[in-house]
Amino acid sequence: MVIFRLNTQKSLWQALGGRSGCMTCQNKLSWYELFPVFSFLGLRGRCKNCKTKISIQYPLVELATGIIFALLFFKFQYFIFYISSFRDILIFGFIYLYYAFMFSLLLVIAVYDLRHKIIPDKLSLVFGILAFLGLFLFHTDIILGLPVLSLHIPTIFEFLSGFLIAFPFAFFWLVSSGRWMGLGDAKLALGIGWFLGFYLALSALFWAFWIGAIVGISLILFSKKYKMKSEIPFAPYLVFGAFLAFIFSLHIFGF
Repeated sequence: MVIFRLNTQKSLWQALGGRSGCMTCQNKLSWYELFPVFSFLGLRGRCKNCKTKISIQYPLVELATGIIFALLFFKFQYFIFYISSFRDILIFGFIYLYYAFMFSLLLVIAVYDLRHKIIPDKLSLVFGILAFLGLFLFHTDIILGLPVLSLHIPTIFEFLSGFLIAFPFAFFWLVSSGRWMGLGDAKLALGIGWFLGFYLALSALFWAFWIGAIVGISLILFSKKYKMKSEIPFAPYLVFGAFLAFIFSLHIFGF
């Protein structure tokens, strides 16, 4: 919903608010038309009012979001065994909601870039601010290998992690005048560096570039729509790489 509404409303907050409706006939959706995936299947992919086809993007994004939430729960389920008070429940809920929101935001950015080949600055700004705040709220437990809630002052290296991860993207953008890489990728990488930490974000970049290269070459070889100079959005691979690195703790550089 946010992906479709973004840049069609006056502000991000207006894109987030208001009842859902058909993008064609503007008919407001009933409660039973709002169940993720199941409503799409029940309506057979068409608006109940005007019979216009509903974009397949809706159920795919809904399914991807459900998978993200489920994998995040399995990632953090270890904490459940240490819950002994209501305070522990609140802490677990806060950690889970923070990471669920952040990866939901990354999913919106990835799909929006896939559709429009641009990363909205307002989304990168929100993600970057929340990732920066996370530096003061979380640190990675060495034994558990999981982020835990701990108010602290980040180290200089933690502060610099975002800039170090963003630097290659900004450099490519600068020397190529935006032909090789968009500045939006650098802004997104800045937030990912703060969000994951330097070493895990570095692993995310590794996966992003390799997956992007494989998919890009495949598109050039097997699709007539793509050529060597075709513009291919990179944010989806960057987000996917970040998700893989975080969920599966893929520290491929041994750190």
